[in-house]
Amino acid sequence: MERKADVIVVGAGFAGLKAARELAARGASVIVLEAKDRVGGRVKRAEVAGRIIDVGGQWAGARHTVLLGEAERLGITAYPQYAAGKTVVELLGKTKAFAGDVPPLPPLALLELAGLQRRWDREMRQVPAAAPWTAPKARDWDTMTLESWIVANLRTAGAREFARLVPRGAWAVEAAQVSYLWFLDGLRGSGGLDHLMAVRGGVLDAKFLGGMHQIAARLGAELGEQLVLGAPVRRIEQDEDGVRAVTEKGVFAARFLIAATPPGALARVEFDPPLPAVRDGLQQRMPMGAIIKLAVAYETPFWREAGFSGQIATGDDVLGIVMDDTQESGPAILLGFIEGPRALEMSAAGKAARRERVLGSLVRFFGPKAAEPLGYEDNDWTQEAWTYGYVGVMGPGVMSRYGQALRQPCGRIHWAGAETSVEWPGYIEGALRSGVAAANAVLARHNQGADPSLAL
Repeated sequence: MERKADVIVVGAGFAGLKAARELAARGASVIVLEAKDRVGGRVKRAEVAGRIIDVGGQWAGARHTVLLGEAERLGITAYPQYAAGKTVVELLGKTKAFAGDVPPLPPLALLELAGLQRRWDREMRQVPAAAPWTAPKARDWDTMTLESWIVANLRTAGAREFARLVPRGAWAVEAAQVSYLWFLDGLRGSGGLDHLMAVRGGVLDAKFLGGMHQIAARLGAELGEQLVLGAPVRRIEQDEDGVRAVTEKGVFAARFLIAATPPGALARVEFDPPLPAVRDGLQQRMPMGAIIKLAVAYETPFWREAGFSGQIATGDDVLGIVMDDTQESGPAILLGFIEGPRALEMSAAGKAARRERVLGSLVRFFGPKAAEPLGYEDNDWTQEAWTYGYVGVMGPGVMSRYGQALRQPCGRIHWAGAETSVEWPGYIEGALRSGVAAANAVLARHNQGADPSLAL
């Protein structure tokens, strides 16, 4: 027996949940198929020292209007990211603590960084939002990596190393792995370098009391029986009459399907008939950034007492970024990220070895009190089934040759997910916006009409 609906949504991350909610709100019947036993996708709940934490996506940027609107609708309160005190930066083997927005670099490096920001702002504005592959210099920019651009255009070691921190912190990927065109498009979609790197007023502006994961949980609860968990889609078939998704929990049929997962994960799904070569090629060429997110709990936020914000940014240590995640009640928490090549190394090393390395690093930055945690927890996203990483990225040549397939429907199949969003690609905000866009596109074809007010 086939279970039928107007639209099938594959994936119950924020993109799929938002698409399904918009479809259902405007009268379409919908079935959401999720491979995991939970909703949220790259947002995930865990616990350390008795406190519930997020070991996936967690922050709401100051301009993330759709995400903040959903939280308000659901009665979930945002609060500002703690940022008072000194930030620790480690570059080129030197560790320094500073207050304010200007990193502790030599004067020539700071001058070069100021020029770098102006140039990146100028060049990102030359990238068309909906079609970056049509930029005037698209072919040239897409043939080089961000690393080769850095080496060719920056002279000081400090400016070069600071520039390499940007893709690590934003997408958990090395500058040598991504196309310069793809990077400029990501920079444009994230509001520019200032917004991308900022806490106050930037992408790290706020978090939610109770955690980001509860927003996904409540969106999933609103779907009721329309949500099917533990149902990985193994095969998608389509013909002139409709589309079918074959899962371990049966076969589901609909007029249209929205695949709301990272492109790379879809390379593991069989399509009949096969997808067009350009779409199939895209899915094979968008690997996920490697990341392990961790949380270390302490009795008190001793770093605050010593005048530190809890923020660390380093290109030299196993830890890439550290932030304060302490709330008014419960244990004090430092959360951090192991990124890129170090994430691959520490994934193989195992959790016990990661804990030892992380505590050693925190002792080096914050002193001996960091050696006495109440608890440690981490989530290795490289090993997370049906996700396999952080954000899908494009290497040289991919965007100019395959990028047009990112949002282009294939027959009755539409695409959603953070990577497909024109604005805020790779962020929860981008995922939500992509869900609205996909729902609008499907509803227009389903003859129910798209609501212009939702055309984000």
